[in-house]
Order: sequence, then structure tokens, then C-alpha cells
Amino acid sequence: MTRQYFGTDGVRGPYGGPVMNESFAWRLGAAAARFARAQPGFRSEEVFVGRDTRVSGLALEHALAAGLESEGFEPVSLGIVPTPVVSLLTRSEGAALGVVITASHNPACDNGIKFFGPGGIKLTD
Repeated sequence: MTRQYFGTDGVRGPYGGPVMNESFAWRLGAAAARFARAQPGFRSEEVFVGRDTRVSGLALEHALAAGLESEGFEPVSLGIVPTPVVSLLTRSEGAALGVVITASHNPACDNGIKFFGPGGIKLTD
């Protein structure tokens, strides 16, 4: 299987491009919810969502949350937080997933989405 969207640390790209836009974020949120529900031992529909200070972060967060909600999940916005906070809360609170909207060190015009599993560990593609 070749990688279509995911790189070494989530999905990243120029905001407004073919990948990093609200439509894609909605679809990715819905797909992540379906993935989480299918995991052995699934027991929570809560998802913690954090973001960095990029201008596009709030719009992507709203779209991603709507996708999660479309599958019956409960996104909890953490607002602007460092990535490790999402990992820690996902693990300590037993959430189904954690999501961070950030492109880290990439240019400000980019953004990205990365996922953490219930143990607070980054998911692979």
C-alpha cells in the first residue's frame, strides 16, 4: 500500500490545497471515528482536539469535529495547547482518540492533523 495522505507524522499540506481543507478534515474526522470504533476494546466516544496558533486551525477543528460528530463521537476542544497535552489527556482520561491540528515546523501557510490512540501514542498511517 502506498501512502496517499499520511506522512511520517500525520497529514500535512498547504491550507486550502487538495488535502488540507475543511472538506478533507470532515472526511478524516468521520473516518477516524469509524476506525476507533472498530478497535478491540473500544469503550469511549470522547475525542480530545487541540491545535496550534495557525489561522486555519479553528476552521479545520470545526470541520474535523463535525466529521467526528457525524459518527456519534464527542469531540472536546482543548483550544490552543502543546501537542503533548493532547497525548497526556487522551491517555489519562481514556479517550478514544486525541487529535492535534498543527504543521509543527512547516511554513505558516501549511497545516496538519495528527492522531493519538487511546494510550496517547501517535497512530501510524
